[in-house]
Amino acid sequence: MSFQPIVAGTGLVAWNFLQRTMDTQTKAFESSPAMQRDLDYFEENIKNVETAEDLTSDRRLMRIALGAYGLDDDVNNTFFMKKILEEGSQAPDSLANKMADKRYLAFAKDFGFGDLGGPWHKTDTFVENITEEYTTRQFEIAVGEQDESLRLALNAVRELEEISVSGGSDNTKWFSVLGSPPLRNVMEQTFNLPSSFGALDLDKQLEVFRGRMEKLTGDSEISQFVGEDAQQKLVDRYLIMSQINNTQGMSGGQIALTLLSY
Repeated sequence: MSFQPIVAGTGLVAWNFLQRTMDTQTKAFESSPAMQRDLDYFEENIKNVETAEDLTSDRRLMRIALGAYGLDDDVNNTFFMKKILEEGSQAPDSLANKMADKRYLAFAKDFGFGDLGGPWHKTDTFVENITEEYTTRQFEIAVGEQDESLRLALNAVRELEEISVSGGSDNTKWFSVLGSPPLRNVMEQTFNLPSSFGALDLDKQLEVFRGRMEKLTGDSEISQFVGEDAQQKLVDRYLIMSQINNTQGMSGGQIALTLLSY
């Protein structure tokens, strides 16, 4: 059985406790017998994979590989994931490139079965990256079993850091944010946007997100999230809004006082 993260309290109290104990808790989680068995299995067996079909036919390998990208729910979608891998990431009309959720594109690109020069999965660096990402995301899932808002906050910080230093314009970075379902969830809750917001024209959505982000942090650019100050402002606001949305019986006055304090 894996080590179960300790979550003390709710909202910002729980977040601050988790941040203080993160190093200790993640090390205990990674060294747990169940996690070590998964990591050892992946390292020992991925080198025997030659094709996308080899990978997708090994459920345990696929569970770990998909888990590294937050695509755990696709472990039974064997045909779909085989097609994602075989068509690769380089052709503009490949299935991965057509998906709004860019995690599929990252998955296809990193494995490279359908790309010129690929696949890449037999390199030491590849195995190290996959196992690190898998451990990180599985820890987030374990936290989420106790408090889903904390899982989304952890994911948001990690993804925003990665996107902030990626190439391309800031609009491109914003589109990467909007193409990640967990990140979009956090942004929409942070800014208290209705469920119908996603039906608006994408340029209009971007305009609204930029405007509200600038009001919150003083900067509309995603590149700001390389810094901890911007990360903390977003997480604080998200956890407050999440707690308000999930708390029954909170009076209008209490909500107003909570919002005014941030």
